[in-house]
Amino acid sequence: MRAIAAETIFDGEQDHVGAVLLIEGDRIIAMVAEPPSGIEVVVLPDGAILAPGFIDLQVNGGGGVLFNNQIDVAGMAAIAAAHARCGTTTILPTLISGTRPELRAGIDAARAAIAQGVPGVGGLHLEGPFLASVRRGCHPAANMIVPDADDIALLSAAFPAPFMMTMAPDIVSPAMLSALVDAGRIVFAGHTDADYETVIAALDAGVTGFTHLYSAMSQLNVRAPGAVGAALTDPRPFAGIIVDGIHAHTAAIRIAFHAIGPTRLFLVSDAMATAGSDIDHFKLYDIDITLRNGRLTMPDGGLAGAHLTMVEAVANLVRLIGCDQRVALQMATATPADAAGFTDRGRIAPGMRADLVALDADLQLLDVWQGGERL
Repeated sequence: MRAIAAETIFDGEQDHVGAVLLIEGDRIIAMVAEPPSGIEVVVLPDGAILAPGFIDLQVNGGGGVLFNNQIDVAGMAAIAAAHARCGTTTILPTLISGTRPELRAGIDAARAAIAQGVPGVGGLHLEGPFLASVRRGCHPAANMIVPDADDIALLSAAFPAPFMMTMAPDIVSPAMLSALVDAGRIVFAGHTDADYETVIAALDAGVTGFTHLYSAMSQLNVRAPGAVGAALTDPRPFAGIIVDGIHAHTAAIRIAFHAIGPTRLFLVSDAMATAGSDIDHFKLYDIDITLRNGRLTMPDGGLAGAHLTMVEAVANLVRLIGCDQRVALQMATATPADAAGFTDRGRIAPGMRADLVALDADLQLLDVWQGGERL
């Protein structure tokens, strides 16, 4: 047994002042006022906050690796390790509109990574290829397809962890969406040109959220509310949002925050290979992507993911809209855990994984524990 003593422990929803966290193996066993005698105690600096490790449900790459360019266990492990060093202790490695063979390879790699217990790999996110071509962003046009029965069978097969997919409701029928939800898949709407009514029908079919709110989706118009209008007004869905100061205007972030709220709106990085690395360019298929002034762009100037980590997103949210630090932390921990269906992480409580971050008063990262191990 070992302990971490902190001036403040944020459990994902509320503060505990002057508490001590007890850890055994990879699990939290108790929160107490004083540690038992004779055990190792890490004492955090004055003013530090101990919080759950960040959970990022949209991670295309990191540490110089893009998942699309290395669709195997080693690729997933490298990406997860890069983000863990930045405080993100669980990721869903995200495949950007792969071909059918790449989809199968990604599913097989994620299944193997989970079986091997690769640190930080919490499941899988397939972002496409069942998307609207007119809203594809950096996703390759040649890979955009309409799913058939064989695709649904592949995507519905048993999987040992959260399996998220981003689909366009104008491309995938409500019946297919419902079949995937019935198979235990977490289906989010994204890269869609669907009208409001089509999006509501998808939510009725079991779609539970929106991928990178505002980006690559039908926008809010006074007589055509679109996907954005559905996300902002329907009380059911979650929504991920990229808060990098580039993808969404501060006013748009503030609108989403107040309309959806921190129990359903959560932070994502949409990180690419540059995150947690020194590289400034890479390829996605035949597309050259360059990092300049914090912005990842294609040759035509269009955005291509984000150069962002979750700890940066948390600090950005507080800086841009002035929300409470604890609310921002909730949107990087408990809320994404709920969106993905994780029941063993995202909060600090007995029985939960000992995935933890220590932050200073300015939300700068001080320390990380993953599965009880200090990184």
